[in-house]
Amino acid sequence: MGGVSRRTLLAGSAGIVGSGAVGAGPAGLSLAAAATPAAGQQVPSAYRYKVGAVEVTAISDGQRTVPLPDNFVRNQPREVVNAALRAAFLAENSLSIPFNVLLVNIGGRLALIDSGNGPSQPGAPVGLLPGTLAALGVDPASIEVVVISHFHGDHINGLLKADGTAAFPKAEIRVPEPEWAFWMDDGAMSRAPDAQKSGFQNARRVFAPLKAQVSPYAWEAEVLPGLAAVGTPGHTPGHTSFTLQSGNDSLFIQSDLTNIPALFVRNPGWHAMYDMDPVKAEETRRRIYDRLSGDRTQVAGYHFPFPAVAYVEQSGTGFHYIPALWKPVL
Repeated sequence: MGGVSRRTLLAGSAGIVGSGAVGAGPAGLSLAAAATPAAGQQVPSAYRYKVGAVEVTAISDGQRTVPLPDNFVRNQPREVVNAALRAAFLAENSLSIPFNVLLVNIGGRLALIDSGNGPSQPGAPVGLLPGTLAALGVDPASIEVVVISHFHGDHINGLLKADGTAAFPKAEIRVPEPEWAFWMDDGAMSRAPDAQKSGFQNARRVFAPLKAQVSPYAWEAEVLPGLAAVGTPGHTPGHTSFTLQSGNDSLFIQSDLTNIPALFVRNPGWHAMYDMDPVKAEETRRRIYDRLSGDRTQVAGYHFPFPAVAYVEQSGTGFHYIPALWKPVL
């Protein structure tokens, strides 16, 4: 650079900024005068990609950040969990959990896979699905099917609006048969630990006004053309994942097979506090990830970092999380 050092160049730049000197923009408008306040908020988060002829839109319902609970990983001490967070360049003693809903266009029919956290106050970190659908120009009444993976609140609460009416008034709501049987069983609710009873109450609250729209589906059944249900129990008794197949392309929609990838994809033997049967969840996770890794199948994860589509690769005793390439053009 003709003898000009990096230090000299940076010092000169700092001097220009510090002195208030500005250049001229269009029509002689100074750069200082053109400055605008920072937006202070994110744009609606949606990302489209194709699986064969099927258009998939990943929609962020937000991200919740909370202090790390002592028992978030049941079979690992806090210091080991913090070490894994640090290794992934994530904050220690803190959890940031994303939520991602899929909108799929199959043969001209719109379907949602899961419904998000539901109504929230303006500025809340979650409950962003309705606003993003509006930004995309998608009328909730145009969604014909909502496919539910399991009955935890962050997957079903978005079925209702704040006034308790249907958020998707014309949609068939397809639910896993074993999941419905469990959460609607009075005996199962009476035997459940106190910490789980609120889950039974919430599921019944959500589905009570929607019973006319609900239609159960069986594991291994085709829920929609090209979308097959895969039983992946452990997280909940009826937890369900899906295989989307179109032409030679496929996508495995894992739902909550794992939570934060840096913890549970890397360490499939770690037991998350949200898994109702952690031993079964681990067995299911290892079996499914062994297959996906061997087949090099693309994976969509409800709690993966947005846009929540990646690959998993065998790595030692665990798996390596590899984000799929972002494509700016479909």
